This record gives sequence, structure tokens and C-alpha cells, in this order.
Amino acid sequence: MSDTIASLGRQISGAGDLQSVVRTMKAVAASSIGQYEKSVRALSDYHRTVELGLGACFREKGNLSLRAEGTPAKAKDAHAISAVVFGSDQGLVGQFNDVVATFAVRTFSALSVKPEIWTVGERVHDYLADSGMQLVGQFAVPNTVEAITPFVGKILMEAGERHSLDEGAELYLFYNRPASGSLYTQVSQRLLPLDEKWRDNLAERPWPSGNLPEVIGDSITTLQKLISEYLFVSIFRACAESLASENASRLAAMQRADNNISELLEELNRTFHHLRQSNIDEELFDVISGFEALNGEAN
Repeated sequence: MSDTIASLGRQISGAGDLQSVVRTMKAVAASSIGQYEKSVRALSDYHRTVELGLGACFREKGNLSLRAEGTPAKAKDAHAISAVVFGSDQGLVGQFNDVVATFAVRTFSALSVKPEIWTVGERVHDYLADSGMQLVGQFAVPNTVEAITPFVGKILMEAGERHSLDEGAELYLFYNRPASGSLYTQVSQRLLPLDEKWRDNLAERPWPSGNLPEVIGDSITTLQKLISEYLFVSIFRACAESLASENASRLAAMQRADNNISELLEELNRTFHHLRQSNIDEELFDVISGFEALNGEAN
């Protein structure tokens, strides 16, 4: 009995230590969610500024080409399709990687050309590889807000080296976005080529001041710079929202683990106290029996 009680005591101690780790991970995940959501909100003003600049270019030149005039499109880029799928490097995130990878594969099946895919995170990379996708690169998931900027630079460099950013190239993003009422929802965003309706909406958007804008200098160069900033902002936001969703999924998983450990501790403590009380009762019974035996011998 004493061995059983000692074993239960060790289990209770181990479960308590594990619960402390889980609660620490919950706190870290909750803090990370706030940081990534804050970074998305901070980016919104810059995003609006970039869209205003694009609108000014589209308004001035109409259906402006992204290539310099007289520069032919490269044949290999005319039908090139690339995609970036955001997942995670770490576990304890539930179905986070599976759902975004499944969503991406289902979307890819409707495309006319098999896309070349960059993955963000080892786990989503493995899922897409098992699905027979054409994977051309893999990036580690940034673990801080500060690490997102150089990470986005690497993606743009890779994409720029593989496909020129002209009218023929297609670039898609797939990621999980935080959603009210659920942890996250899957998002597909086509960055390139620029959507015609989106361009028209930007060109028709009212200018915030009474002085209408004017593009000074080379309009093509200005537009290409703004397109680069638009790509940067879009990928940065996708990465930050994916990281917020990842930590929300981890927070939910840790909450479930915390609840399970609490239930386990309650059961272990109940069993421990029951056995301890039974052991005390046995010892008291032995003492009383011994006392009665000695008392009988004395009489």
C-alpha cells in the first residue's frame, strides 16, 4: 500500500509540473497573439498609403502595364504560377497545418497549370509533399514580429529570381486568418496579376484631400515600386495573421491540455487521499487490535 501511495505522489507531482509548463505555454501563446495582431493593425495605415499611391498611378495612366514600354514578356513567365503556403514548424497546434494544406491542394486542383510552391514551416511542407505537389522551396517560420520583415524579403527575392513580376506571372498566398466565432479560417489570396476590378476600384477611390495627386517622373518605375510595396505589405500581413492563428490554435490546445490535467489531478488526489485514509484506518485497526490483545492478556 505504501508503494502505491508513493507512486501516486510521484504521479501527482509530475502532473503538477506538466500543468505548470502548459500554463506557461498558454501565457506565451496569448502574448504572441497580441503582438502579431498589433503588428497587423500597425501595418494598416501603410497599406492604405500604398493603395492610395497605386490608385493615383492607375487613375493617371488607366490600364497601365507593369512592364517598361517595349519590354516583351518572357515566355516562361507567361503561364507561371507560384504559391506560398503558410504553416508551422512546431506541433501542439491541432489541425492548423492539415486544414490549410488541404485547402491549398483543393484550390490547386482547379488551376490549369501545376503551381510551384514555397512552404513556410516543416509540417505543412510534409503534407504537401505527400500530396504530390511541386515544391520548390521551404522557409522557416519567423518566431518574432521583428523576424517577419527579413523573412518577407527572402520570399520576394526568391519569387523575383524565379519569375519576373510581369503581367503573366501568378502569385498566390494560402494561410489561416483569425476569425471571430472560431479559431481561424482558410484564406486564398491572388497577389499577381493584379485583379482588374481591384485596380478599377483603387483608381475610382476618392482622394482624401482637395489636391489631386500627380505622378512625377517615370510612371512605370513608380508603379513597379508601389507594386513591390504592395507585395511586401500583403505577405507581411499574411505571415502575421498566420502566426496569430497558429498561436490561437496552440492556446486552445493548451487550454484543453490544462483542463485534462486538472481532471487527472483531481482523480489522482481523490485516489491518493482514499488510499491514504485506508492506510491510516488499517494502522488504527492494528493499534486497536494490539491494544485489545494486550488488555486481554493482562486480565
